[in-house]
Amino acid sequence: MTKITLRTAEESDYPFIVSLSPILAQEARFGWHKAETIQKFQDEYIEEMLGEAEEPHITLIADREGTPLGFVHARETSDELSGEKRCTVPLLAVKEDAQGSGAGKALMKAVEVWAQTQGYRLMHLEVFSTNKQARSFYNGAGYQEETIHMIKALD
Repeated sequence: MTKITLRTAEESDYPFIVSLSPILAQEARFGWHKAETIQKFQDEYIEEMLGEAEEPHITLIADREGTPLGFVHARETSDELSGEKRCTVPLLAVKEDAQGSGAGKALMKAVEVWAQTQGYRLMHLEVFSTNKQARSFYNGAGYQEETIHMIKALD
């Protein structure tokens, strides 16, 4: 199998990135939100995250022989507890037929290297609680839960 390569995302990659929105949205299976609501949120979140930003940020594409497999977007935020500048990964998605290929690991490793070169000590990310595959992936990469948000529908 050919090697996975990483490159900085270009404007022409935007349709590919947006095409992965349903993969991200499908993992938010909550009885108190309609699927359309979750998809709309995810679409708007991608648009917001990839919009103009003043803080340091990076978006990378993983591909194999010119075929995109996945992407990651990372940016600077402040830690809620200490106020320290840190790197957050608000978006990471890999096409379903490329999951397990190593693309996600390569993207996360590249973002961690980028974060270190920016001088960040902490990496942050959020994942839907129902996304067991992603939670397992991140746990395996050394990420630990820090806070847990809880909700109750009052229907």
